[in-house]
Amino acid sequence: MPASTESVRLREPDPNAPSPEPDLRHHGDAEVRGADAGLTDLAVNVRTGTPPAWLKKHIAASLDGLAAYPDGRSARHAVAARHGLSPERVLLTSGAAEAFVLIARALPARRPVVVHPQFTEPEAALRDAGHDVGRVLLDERDGFRLDPEAVPRDADLVVVGNPTNPTSVLHPAAALARLARPGRTLVVDEAFMDAVPGERESLAARTDLPGLVVLRSLTKTWGLAGLRIGYVLAAADTVAALERAQPLWPVSSPALAAAEACCAPGALAEAAAAAEEIAADRAHLLARLGEFGQIRVAGPAAGPFLLIRLPDAAEVRAGLRERGFAVRRGDTFPGLGPDWLRLAVRDRPTTDRFAAALAEVLGRL
Repeated sequence: MPASTESVRLREPDPNAPSPEPDLRHHGDAEVRGADAGLTDLAVNVRTGTPPAWLKKHIAASLDGLAAYPDGRSARHAVAARHGLSPERVLLTSGAAEAFVLIARALPARRPVVVHPQFTEPEAALRDAGHDVGRVLLDERDGFRLDPEAVPRDADLVVVGNPTNPTSVLHPAAALARLARPGRTLVVDEAFMDAVPGERESLAARTDLPGLVVLRSLTKTWGLAGLRIGYVLAAADTVAALERAQPLWPVSSPALAAAEACCAPGALAEAAAAAEEIAADRAHLLARLGEFGQIRVAGPAAGPFLLIRLPDAAEVRAGLRERGFAVRRGDTFPGLGPDWLRLAVRDRPTTDRFAAALAEVLGRL
């Protein structure tokens, strides 16, 4: 039987709120899968122009070693050094999505809770593993900010994104740290943290918080969605429990090569510069959206995407597609409804073309 879902809200539910059971398996790639080559992708939060040439060359060089089984030790040490941790606190995974499955299957939880709206795979993985999943639904009127007191005290596994997909809200590290306690696993999904200048509010290097599990992805900044590489940062015993649930050789040699390369000083400097560029491009997108009085933007935003609310969002989405732009529907995220869309941040010329198309669509509606 499917797992039930309990919802905990900061406020009384809106009578116009969406169904409590949206499609948790819908993701941005569905908006562009099989799409015409001329479609501009604002639905997938992967940085454009990636992977860079130097990274593709490095990955290609690893192909000469494909006859050997993958050896993740060097990449594991590189990730550990990047965060100032010991290697036994690092687990390399086939993308951050695998980490959610491992957590759901390998870590004990009597009352898991997921903070929404956020990436839906954590809840889907927990439910697939047979868990009853509670929800803390954050409120637009609070800017989708997390009040730690809203999380049930008896929740023994809590999942929250930071910055959160799709709201782009960056929760203060101090607020998240208040959720950590003995007997609870606190999972913080930092898949987009390297797109935040200075990675402020990150908990990746913290070793003093009981039960903390931080997830990272190399997909977004480096354009490696097809390679599948991410990692877990946690206490050594937690890492060991998750590793026992993995199959042998879960990460390919090319993915390991990419992980090691992306942790090198030059790559970190490039990622830091990209984060600053994304922040400037996001400010330009915000300014252009400010020209439309009927659009509300969630925020303040900190990620490489924006969440917007507007009337007739489904019609707007269809109209934009007719004009060559794919955007992410928002109603598949728990806590959101049919009047929400997510937009990936792109360069200024792309944003200006998008704003012109949006003006045309809204004018016709």
